[in-house]
Amino acid sequence: MSERSDQLRAQILTLTAEYVSEEFPEKKFIPGESSVPVAGRVFDAADVQSLIDSSLDFWLTEGRFAKQFEREFAQFFNMRHSILVNSGSSANLLALTSLTSPLLKERQLNPGDEVITVATGFPTTVNPIFQNNLIPVFVDVHIPTYNIDVTQLEAALSNKTRAVMIAHTLGNPFNLEVVTAFCKEHNLWLIEDCCDAVGATYNNQPVGRFGDIATVSFYPAHHITMGEGGALLTDKPKLKKIIESYRDWGRDCWCEPGKDNTCGKRFDWQLGELPQGYDHKYTYSHIGYNLKATDMQAAVGVSQIKKLNSFIEKRRSNFNYLKEHLTNLQDCFILPEATPNSNPSWFGFPIFVRTDAPFTRDKLVRWLEAHKIGTRLLFGGNLIHQPAYRNQKYRVIGDLKQSDNVMHQVFWLGVYPGLTHPMLDYMIETLHEAKSALN
Repeated sequence: MSERSDQLRAQILTLTAEYVSEEFPEKKFIPGESSVPVAGRVFDAADVQSLIDSSLDFWLTEGRFAKQFEREFAQFFNMRHSILVNSGSSANLLALTSLTSPLLKERQLNPGDEVITVATGFPTTVNPIFQNNLIPVFVDVHIPTYNIDVTQLEAALSNKTRAVMIAHTLGNPFNLEVVTAFCKEHNLWLIEDCCDAVGATYNNQPVGRFGDIATVSFYPAHHITMGEGGALLTDKPKLKKIIESYRDWGRDCWCEPGKDNTCGKRFDWQLGELPQGYDHKYTYSHIGYNLKATDMQAAVGVSQIKKLNSFIEKRRSNFNYLKEHLTNLQDCFILPEATPNSNPSWFGFPIFVRTDAPFTRDKLVRWLEAHKIGTRLLFGGNLIHQPAYRNQKYRVIGDLKQSDNVMHQVFWLGVYPGLTHPMLDYMIETLHEAKSALN
C-alpha cells in the first residue's frame, strides 16, 4: 500500500471507532420496560474496526484474517488444526461427512452404520447422521446436567455402531471419562459438538480435545461471534485434509485461495481415471460442498477472540449469581448442576419446573416473556416427536422418559456477557413473584 492509502485507512478506522461510540451507546436498563434477552452479540469498536479493516482489503474469500483466526483458535484449544467454515451447523455436517471418506479405509462410515447420539440434541447435531444415510441411535439424558445418560451406552451398542456424536449441553461437559473409554474400547469415532461450550473444561482439559473432531459455532448467541461462522478442530492431519476437501467443493488440491501449485506438481498427478497430468486444482476426491467463511467474518473473530476469556468468566459469574439467588425456589424448580469433574462454560441457565409446582412450565414462560424476559426451550425437546423426524429411520434406547421430561418441563434463561446485575436481579425478582402470581 502507498503511504497515502495507509493514512486513509488509519483515518477510516479512527472514524469507525467514533461512529461506534455514537451509534451504539450504553443503554440504561429499566425493569419491565427494557428487554432481557437470552443471548446476543457483545461487541465493541475494536470488532467493528477489524471488520472494516478487512473490507478495505476487498479480499472477499478467506485471507489473512482467516489464517490468523484459525491459528489463534487452535492455540486456545491447544490443538493442531482449526478449520474455519460458514456456520456451526456446517461444522457438524463436515465433521460427520468427513468420516465417510474412502481415505479412512476400514474406518470409513458407510450407509446403514449407526451413530449414538441423544434425543434432546440440537437438530443440526443429529441431521448430519440422516444426511449421510446413517442411523442415529437415540439415548436418554441425565437431569439436571442435561447430558447423555452414560449408563445406556452399552445398550446402544450394536455390530453396526461406528461413532458417537453428542454436544456438551448448554456449555456443560458430558461425562468424557466414560464416553471416551467406551469409544476407545469399541474403536468408535467421537465427535464433540462444542458449539455451546467453548472454554469448558473436563479434568482441567478443554473440551474438544477428547474426541477425533470438535465443532464450534460463532452465531451471535455463542461465546464469540462472527455473525455467522463456525469451526472444526482436530489433532489428526489426515482428518484436516479430508475436512478441507469436503468444505472446498470436494477438491483434492490443498492450495490456499489465490495460490497455485503448493504441491509443486500441479500438472504431474495421476488420480482416478483422469488423464496423466490433469490440473490438480480441478481434481475432486470427495463429493463436497462450498462451506467456506469470508475474511470479513474472520476479521470479527480475530478481534472477538481477544475477549473470549473475559466472556467465559462473565457467563460463569452470571450463572453462579442466578443459582445462588434461586436456591430458595427449589420447591418449584430443579436447578442445573455441573457434570462432576467439569468446569462448564455456560451457554444458558436451564430450569426444570417441577410437576407439583404451582404453575406449569408453559405458564411460567409466558409470564416471563410478558415481563420482557427472554426464554428458550431446551432445543427441540425429544427430537423423535418433531415433525421432521416422523418418518426417519432410527433406533431408540429405553423409553426416553427424561427426554420427554425435558420437552414438557424445561426452559432456560440467558447468562451471556451482555446481561448486567440489574438485569439478573430483575429476572430473579420476577421468578419469585411468579410463585404467588401464578398460584
